[in-house]
Amino acid sequence: MNLLSIDQRRENEGFDDNPSSPITGGYSNDSKNFLIADDADNDGGGSGDDHEDEERRDRVQKKMNTLTTLAAIGGFLFGYDTGVISGAMPPIQRAFNLSTLQEETIVSVTVLFAFGASLYGSKLNKDNGRKYTILVSSFIFTLGSIVLGLAWNFQSLSVGRCIVGVGIGLASLTTPIYIAEVAQPAMRGTLVTVNGLMICFGQFSAGMIDGIFESLFPNSGWRFMLGLAAVPSLIMFVGFKFYLPESPRWLVMNGRVDEAREVLMSVRDSDEQALNELKEIEMVCSVMNGRGQDDDIVDDEQCNLYDYDNHDLRFTIEDSNDEDDGDLQLHDMNNRDHSGDNNTSSYQRQSTSIRNNPQSSTSSYFEDLSNMLKHAPTRRALILGCGIMVLQQLSGINTVMYYAASIYEMSGFDEQKAIWLSGFTALAQVTGVLVSLHLIEKKGRRPLVLFSLFFVTLSLIGLGGSFLLARISSDPISQPSVDENNECSYQKALVWNGITSYCYDCTLIEGCGFCDGVCTEGNKFGPVNSGICQNSQWHFGGCDENQYGSMSVFFMVLYLLSFGIAMGPIPWTINSEIYPLEYRSLAVSCSTAINWIGNFVVSATFLTISSPAVLTSYGAFWLYGSVALAGLLWLYFALPETKGMSLEEIEELFQRPGDNMQTSGLSAAQKELLARNTFSGGGH
Repeated sequence: MNLLSIDQRRENEGFDDNPSSPITGGYSNDSKNFLIADDADNDGGGSGDDHEDEERRDRVQKKMNTLTTLAAIGGFLFGYDTGVISGAMPPIQRAFNLSTLQEETIVSVTVLFAFGASLYGSKLNKDNGRKYTILVSSFIFTLGSIVLGLAWNFQSLSVGRCIVGVGIGLASLTTPIYIAEVAQPAMRGTLVTVNGLMICFGQFSAGMIDGIFESLFPNSGWRFMLGLAAVPSLIMFVGFKFYLPESPRWLVMNGRVDEAREVLMSVRDSDEQALNELKEIEMVCSVMNGRGQDDDIVDDEQCNLYDYDNHDLRFTIEDSNDEDDGDLQLHDMNNRDHSGDNNTSSYQRQSTSIRNNPQSSTSSYFEDLSNMLKHAPTRRALILGCGIMVLQQLSGINTVMYYAASIYEMSGFDEQKAIWLSGFTALAQVTGVLVSLHLIEKKGRRPLVLFSLFFVTLSLIGLGGSFLLARISSDPISQPSVDENNECSYQKALVWNGITSYCYDCTLIEGCGFCDGVCTEGNKFGPVNSGICQNSQWHFGGCDENQYGSMSVFFMVLYLLSFGIAMGPIPWTINSEIYPLEYRSLAVSCSTAINWIGNFVVSATFLTISSPAVLTSYGAFWLYGSVALAGLLWLYFALPETKGMSLEEIEELFQRPGDNMQTSGLSAAQKELLARNTFSGGGH
């Protein structure tokens, strides 16, 4: 379909210059909506046009699928790294004889560097664009994966994990923004959720690869587990470099309006849809350009609806000054003599200057942060966005993902079985996200999040209960008491008395084992005192098979399924859509950084707080369950629904009476026009 300017189309089809004619657009006082008729409505609806439109829709759908798949590889890498370390850690621990602190370091150092990268990524996104940032992240991730595959000691492992962390931090920040800004509004929730699906699929794939290489190469398989991540990151680099465009919103912000038009034309079902969306983005950027300026926007009664094809067709919306007539009026600017016309508003001047006056990047990070926090609607959105990210992490997801194999070993499974179980149970989260994909645009974000959190809370309580039952059902110590001559009879404890009362307690103490109702010092070959345990089995590192192990598996699966339905993907969806364009990169950077801080805190402390000396394994899961319950109550009152709304409309959800909005100089009718009747690209 060749794109003609509106004037050319009007001339070809015989339309006059009447502003109320169907093709130029009319304003209905009854509906207060602009009406732009499709060409088919004016020519009787030819079958050729219908066929051409259908072909275009198919073409756009295929491109959107390709775009989303390639962009969501960033989510896959995020998930793969999260999942692969769970299965790789046991053989790595054996290979390098790592301490508990070193294990936590290898896991958490990636998170720490991802946090730093997500903060710096906001400036990289703002100055260089979404596409450039994703290219950088994929290159860095590839480099880190190669280093990990070749690692020769604890230090080199740590360096590789740091490099990978930078790549993950940039990708986790940028890919949801990119998808949200390019996706059609009606598909945005689904497509951003695909990014969440890819995170889960990455975790599942990592689990399968862990299991395969643990079986094939028990001593060196971890090198393949970590090094293979270079393959998808290379695919993402090549795909973005040669096949995907830059975000149209970023292009408009940087004065590259013609390029933005071309991108929108390629990813929207019709020219009108693309051009109307471009117009709306430009209007938002006009307000951003004028923020903080003492201009006559405050006093002017005109709001230009920017022309969308080389100034061929311009309209100005005026609010009548007649007190008895508050209707908005539409004027065709083509037939006006602008010589000496002093009534052209600053809004119009700002809008038409976007091409030559892109958004300034001279302000510092802290100045931008200060301005964002002073903007009340963005501040409210940021509280919600950061809060739901904290909740996602502190409800324990990455304890399950990073330490799944260790958790199953705690439940009594051997190492190889634990690694396979951690991989297969990750499939539950994939299933949950698939459910989310089906329901997110039907049921909305809010009900899915509340449903998800309820069952996350329930499963965490049940998971903790399974560990408690595993403890009290293990063989008891015949005479539990504190014996100063037996270091295995007692251990320091925070929430219980610390007296070794069960085999479960005994085998968790380093260098202690159980037999004949006694906990005594020993090693995997037997007790130090060879005179005991002559006729009974020696237990070291674990007791008899846990009869409640299946209960742990059940609640792990329920947890991951429930989490996948909403709390896994939807916090990223919400954060990609609730911030105004002016602050979107910075705000998503902050919320992503908060997510990584929560990730770091949980991953760096789980082995410690789940130890008998602190909260015990069941106490740790009950702590995460308490956080999930508190979050459920908070979000019940704080989380709005954003289903089917354009990004610009969602901004209004966080506005309150009395806010010092940029539109404060516009009349009530003009505000209503900007708030309700701007075009949104046909998404709703």
